[in-house]
Amino acid sequence: MTIYHTLAVLGPWAVWVAYWLKASSGVKQTLKREDRLSRTLQSIPLIIGCALVMLPDGVAVSSPAGAHFDFQQWLGLAIVVAGLAFSVWGRRHLGPNWSVSVTLKADHELVRSGPYALVRHPIYSGCLLAIAGAALVNGQWRGVTGFILIFASLAYKVRVEERWLSEHFGTPYRAYREEVRALVPWLY
Repeated sequence: MTIYHTLAVLGPWAVWVAYWLKASSGVKQTLKREDRLSRTLQSIPLIIGCALVMLPDGVAVSSPAGAHFDFQQWLGLAIVVAGLAFSVWGRRHLGPNWSVSVTLKADHELVRSGPYALVRHPIYSGCLLAIAGAALVNGQWRGVTGFILIFASLAYKVRVEERWLSEHFGTPYRAYREEVRALVPWLY
């Protein structure tokens, strides 16, 4: 993966981050937050995985010929955009209940509509899809390794979040877990 490919992948992610920062205002007050150790355990494989997927092969700028994108790389970019769009749909639908870390909010609501009718964690699902697209652009073993690390990180976060939501919402959340998969519709 050249610097051109990396920049092409980082472009949609930069727009996503800008949206995330803008949308982070107006959320509900946090009542309970994940402890620092748990957050660190989740963050380390996430950061390493992102580096493996996103970093170019070298620091030198290659020739303009290195800017060529083959079908696999174009497909990967389309998957990045689709995944990020799905996560934004989830974020918009979650509204003021959203937070960057595992939290319980004041007047926390159980959202089951929109993308939450397809998967319980559409923001994570969309991000994983975008990472898979970036790994496709990367086209190397390290992209697969990075995806696995990121998946493990988010699977850990899902377990923590699921425990909290089950305790907070009780039977309605347990029913939701039976009806809707966590990250991949009809599979997982």
